[in-house]
Amino acid sequence: MSHGFKITAALWDKIHHFASFPQTGVSLQQMVLFGQNPSQGTLLKASQFLSEELPVRLAHRVKELDELPHNLSAMPSIERVKNWYAQSFDELIKFPPLPTLSPDIRRLLFSPPSVASSNPEHQLPSSTPNPSLEHMLLVDDIANKNFPTSLDGSGSSGSLASGSMGFYGGVNGSTAGWAIGNGNGNGNGNGNGNGNGAAVEGFNKLKLRVPMERRLISIQLQILLHSDWRNRYYAAPLSANISWPPEVPDYNKRFTKMLETIKTRHDPTVTTVAQGVLEWKRSQRARHIGLDMQQWLDRFYLSRIGIRFLIGQHIALNTQESHRDYVGIICTNANVHDIIEEAIENARFVCEEHYALFSSPPVQLICPNNLTFPYVPGHLSHIIFELLKNSLRAVVERHGVGNEDNFPPIKVIVVEGKEDITIKISDEGGGIPRSAMGLIWTYMYTTMKLGPGEGLDEGFRDSDFKAPMAGFGYGLPLSRLYARYFGGDLRLISMDGFGTDVYIHLNRLSSSREPLP
Repeated sequence: MSHGFKITAALWDKIHHFASFPQTGVSLQQMVLFGQNPSQGTLLKASQFLSEELPVRLAHRVKELDELPHNLSAMPSIERVKNWYAQSFDELIKFPPLPTLSPDIRRLLFSPPSVASSNPEHQLPSSTPNPSLEHMLLVDDIANKNFPTSLDGSGSSGSLASGSMGFYGGVNGSTAGWAIGNGNGNGNGNGNGNGNGAAVEGFNKLKLRVPMERRLISIQLQILLHSDWRNRYYAAPLSANISWPPEVPDYNKRFTKMLETIKTRHDPTVTTVAQGVLEWKRSQRARHIGLDMQQWLDRFYLSRIGIRFLIGQHIALNTQESHRDYVGIICTNANVHDIIEEAIENARFVCEEHYALFSSPPVQLICPNNLTFPYVPGHLSHIIFELLKNSLRAVVERHGVGNEDNFPPIKVIVVEGKEDITIKISDEGGGIPRSAMGLIWTYMYTTMKLGPGEGLDEGFRDSDFKAPMAGFGYGLPLSRLYARYFGGDLRLISMDGFGTDVYIHLNRLSSSREPLP
């Protein structure tokens, strides 16, 4: 971990410099097409992209963690997470650059696709804006008025500009504000997207040169950037028939090993941040978190999903044997029926263990056996598992443990449409009162009764998927983020006194780029 790691003044300067660059979103479809049968040269291009992209994403998060409202930044667990992100940022920008390569190899790696190959230029399909950004960034709530837009030193929020690129300003050393307002495409809105706001004096006025240890990579990437960001990574994959010098696979191996270390370091992030929010609630004697904190958690956890996805995909491409149905961690033919069936078994097992039942409420699955589409099975499994646990618990507690033989079934219905695959989970667990509907997406809110001393334990911190989140109020909001990450959504309709219907919308076209708050 990062015990004893401290952020120096010099490192802060670099963090604020990198946080002035915009993040680059990619789509599931682009990652699948790029990563099929990757050569060492293709993997090197991916390494170069991540060596530029990950420091930018980490810097945005470190800066946010340092500028949280209501003294949340001072909580010990939040400080710990901030140091993890800063340490990972430091390791990435100090990673040794690529050794000198022959002119022919450099031409293959760093020239535009039409130059590197005699084949016609091949560009991967463009991604489409993720509709989740509409939910994540459109913040003009009175309760949020001074928070979301002050994270990067900009002013108060207003209406979202019609040009979405107004969110971030220039990339030549000026800090980009959350220019939510009358954005003009250059980061200048009501929030003064040039980063000269009053929230953090000094830091936002820094205009630094690119750090010395990164200049070689930056020069190489200038060739790749052109006017189209897709050339950075999602250009034509390089042929597997090229004989690559040993320096290339060695660089890929060392870079992947570093990413494995970073990924392990950040395993406990979700629950450590949750612990930090609990520390804040206790210090403030607050029952619920505010809307500003809620939306920061949404942005932070969504960003974490993206960072871990990019790292996990790269590690898998470099370490796993090729598989007909997989590109990295993406299953190109994810069988919806099989994934849901497994999630049903796991959720029912947890329910039976928790309530000491011989048989938990039955779950009826209505889904075509051969329905497949490109997706990350772990994401879908997590969503279904969490929602089924909620339904199972609601049915058991409404009808009573002693009524085990007469539990009404939970129904899971899956339908394929032109744009979405929609999954509906219906239960007869009594529903949710209308007065509580506004709280169900709130982190740390739960209807489950916890006994004395029950809270986040050490085993629960291992990772996102190993331990149930029941009772800590993370199941619904995190599931919605996983659905939104690839352009889907999660909606809930409740009939108080009867039951609840949850709708999971998954983008079957896989064309939505990551939402990058």
